[in-house]
Formats: sequence, C-alpha cells, structure tokens
Amino acid sequence: MKLPSLLLSLFLTATVAPVASLAQPTASATTPASATPTPAPRDQFSIPETDVGLPGTGPIRRYDWFKTLWHSQRASWADRAQKEQDSIVFLGDSITQNWGDVGSYFPGIKTANRGISGDTTRGVLIRLEDVFALHPKGIVLLIGTNDLDEKAEPETIAANMKLILEAIRNNNPNTPVVLCSVFPSSESQRRPAAKIRKVNELYRDVAQTEPQVTLLDTWALFADVHGDAKADIFPDLLHPNVHGYGEWAGALRPIFETLGLAPVWPDDFKPEANFTPLFNGHDLTGWTYENDSDLHDKTDTTDHRYAARNGRLVVTVSPVLRAYRTLWTTQKFPNDFVLKLEFRASPNADSGIFIREPQLQCRDYLIAGPFTRLQHYHPLDWNEIVVTVKGGLAHCTCNGEVIQDAMPVPATGAIGLESDHGQMEYRRIRISETP
Repeated sequence: MKLPSLLLSLFLTATVAPVASLAQPTASATTPASATPTPAPRDQFSIPETDVGLPGTGPIRRYDWFKTLWHSQRASWADRAQKEQDSIVFLGDSITQNWGDVGSYFPGIKTANRGISGDTTRGVLIRLEDVFALHPKGIVLLIGTNDLDEKAEPETIAANMKLILEAIRNNNPNTPVVLCSVFPSSESQRRPAAKIRKVNELYRDVAQTEPQVTLLDTWALFADVHGDAKADIFPDLLHPNVHGYGEWAGALRPIFETLGLAPVWPDDFKPEANFTPLFNGHDLTGWTYENDSDLHDKTDTTDHRYAARNGRLVVTVSPVLRAYRTLWTTQKFPNDFVLKLEFRASPNADSGIFIREPQLQCRDYLIAGPFTRLQHYHPLDWNEIVVTVKGGLAHCTCNGEVIQDAMPVPATGAIGLESDHGQMEYRRIRISETP
C-alpha cells in the first residue's frame, strides 16, 4: 500500500543526544515529567490523526509527548538531509535514539541516527521516507519492543516488519539491511521473554525471502539465563548502558566489514615454516562445495553461504536454521598433521571444523556452547584453534585451552568448514603435515 501524500514529503535526520527521560511509557502513560505537553504543529512531519489509509496494522502511538517528539525529530532531520547522504542509517526507537552520536563508535564511517523514542514497527513503516531520502549505504534496523508494550501480538509485529523490508527492497534492492533481533527485556517491563523470542523467530521467517537482509542475534548477545535482559548492561531492563552500546557496535563491525560497509585493516600474516595455506585469502580455489565442484578463482559459492572477503573465508548468515552446509578442501590428508586457523564469531554463531570427518564444534562458545567455561575465549574477536592429529587421534585447543583431548579420526580425509547459523569468519588457515 502506498503511503499517504502527507507522508511523502522530504523528511530527514539530525543526530540527537540520548533522551533517557523519553523512554517508552505504558499505554496508560501521558507525559514524562521532563516533557512539556505542548501541542505538535500539524504539517508534513506530524503523526496522522487516524490510522485510516495507513499501511500495516497494530499500534501507532499518539501520546502528546510522543507527537511532539515525532514532529521535532523529523523536522530537525530535514535540515540535515544533504549532509547525511549515503550514510549507514540506524533506524529504530529509544534504544537507537539514545545511542546519540552513533558515528563515534565507527570512526570514519558516515552514519545517521533515525531513532524515535517510543516508536513501533508501524511508526517506522510510515516514516521510511526519512531513510530513503538519504540514499542510505546501509540500514541497521532494531524495532518491535514497544509494540509488545502496547499489547500487539508477535504475528502483527512480524507482519509490519515484512512490509518494512519489502518497502526497503522496492526502494533499492541493493541496500544491505542488518536486522537486529529484538533485545531482551523483562516481564516487569511488559515485554516477556516468550513474546520476544516469538517475535525474533518470526523475524527470521520474514528475512528468508529478503536476500539483502543479514540477521544479527542481538537477543542472544544480551539475554541472561532466563531470557531476560542482563541487569548489569540494562539498568532499567529495557535500555542498554554505555557498555551495552559498545557490545552492539562490536557485533555490528564484522558484519559491516563483510558487507563492504566498513574498511578492513590488511592482514600481512605469513605462515610459519613448513606450513601450507589452505585458503589463499582471495578466492575459494582449493575448496569444493556440493554442486560447486570447481570453485577455482570463485569468490562465492552459488548460494553465497561461503565467501572470500577481506582475506577471510566467511561463513555468511543463513536465515534458515539447521540448513547445514559444508565446504571441503579438495585435498585429503592421510598423514599426521598440525592444523592452525583463527576464527571470529558473531553472537551465538554456530559453525564447525571437520577433521577428516568428525566435527570439532567451532562456535561463539560462551553463548552457543559447548565450551562455556573457557577462560581465554575472546567474544566478538579473533581466537586461534590448533588441531594436532597423531596416530588416529586429534588434540584440539582454543587459545591454548584444551577443548578436545583425544578425538578419534579416520585414517584419511579432507578438512571441512560447516555453515549453520550466524556469521563465522576464518583466516590464516594452514596445515603442516608429518611425513
């Protein structure tokens, strides 16, 4: 459905300082203590008075404080439109608005903050022109928690997300979108874990048909053992503190690099003497994959589940859970050997390293397991795996800590990398065989 003409004017954005006092209220709330209930002017930046003719379903907030904020944000953005062309646009509610100067977390990368405290999925849907007018280089999207506060069902929220993603694709199918799963919160904030899990499950379903979308599991990044927000990162169990924004930025950076939205420092690593690279850093030569028997000089598998990017062999994000795939070396290794590589996992990412045939789990260990008590694992950073195969057994370490002591392996076989879910990057993959 097309947006009404009132909303098709040029709207755009200015970065604003965090506004903690404008956190989302309950449905019965009226005006935050720090806000002045002045009527919002009626013009192209105002919220429509009724839902008639608007796309989507579910709540659009019309509290006085929210109407004033909505108008002031969008009117101020219009003044910054030309300066913020070709930005990575962060789109969402108070969690995004309160991030303020997003660019300070990504030096040298042009960003624009399009968060409005208290907004819902339907609110975002009817203000997408704010984003499109910037010709965004990419979009980071986090929205949906306030819909739950307004008692919207997960199916309604996901239906609006489907319309948002379709609108972005129709505007420009080449615009990459990083869809962040709804952050955990709390029953006390009228955002129970079961509802948030369901929303995120439905978001994954929606993303399956949108190839420009990369899912980022920010729920797993911030959830405690009960599925609620970690209190040391979310003091009010709704909004992250500075540490939380740092972790979110850390999770986004590898995705940006893979999508070409952020620069990558060159890796000038040289293998040790007697080690042979299994990945040349440029393409998938030396590897084989299902129907792609010849990957010589190719940078991607046909389904794009594996890609050579920035000197890394990237297992990209699959929107489908448990759609397992494996990339194998064309060479088999019958002799004893030492295999070394480094990996970096996105939150809750699940991959694996096949040693001739058996799999060594390679995951975001502290979240995805099974080695949740590792002392030297570096979340959202590079970690080293060393596999020593001797006499039919494999001894495996991660950053020097033993994760498999004596794993039986066949007499010969290839090395494989599994794709399950989340982004996993591998680099410096090399092997030294013992004659």
